[in-house]
Amino acid sequence: MTERLPIFPLGAVLFPGLVLPLHVFEERYRLLMSDLLAREEPRRFGVVSIELGHEVGPGAARRLAPVGCTAEIRDVQEHEDGRYDVVATGGTRFRVEDVDDSLAYLCAEVTPLPEEDGPGAQDAVAPVTDRFRRYCDRLVAHGAQVADLDDLPAEPGPLSYLVAASLVLDRTDKQRLLQADHAAARLRLEYELLRRENLLLETFPTVPASEFLGGGVSPN
Repeated sequence: MTERLPIFPLGAVLFPGLVLPLHVFEERYRLLMSDLLAREEPRRFGVVSIELGHEVGPGAARRLAPVGCTAEIRDVQEHEDGRYDVVATGGTRFRVEDVDDSLAYLCAEVTPLPEEDGPGAQDAVAPVTDRFRRYCDRLVAHGAQVADLDDLPAEPGPLSYLVAASLVLDRTDKQRLLQADHAAARLRLEYELLRRENLLLETFPTVPASEFLGGGVSPN
């Protein structure tokens, strides 16, 4: 069953469970937030990565990734000049079915995607956890700051999303992880990506910055 969501296009990929800070200053997204805040909770919108270019407007449906993630507003501060500082959390993945660009901001008919472990998911938890810990150790050795690793999830789904959100990857790889059919497929892909990234960290003396490691605000 489809539902209609206002869409916030971003130059990043949002995963379920990830905290998303936004500084909203463009007029169309101020209107989006104003409309959301006029509704009863839960106040949800869709976050979809922009695959091509930076502009969003008429014809922008061709620029959006096919799979996005809902975001639920947890905290919002409205400034006197109409800007908003928003904290949202990633909810559920969805597939974009149809985009309406007739309004000031995009809306879309979306279909929620199921969250399944998939075959072999539990068997993949330990190997991915091991490679992810080594990856974080190498980042620390390169001067990066990482979150506490004492309580990594033991369940395939939550682990797969935590690793996906934490890896320093380009947007294409992030989107591949979001679009994986189930946790098992996501964990298998992460296992290979971690092998590649660990090798790179062993080879090169510096690592690129990441919006997820840095904890910065995502502007619209």
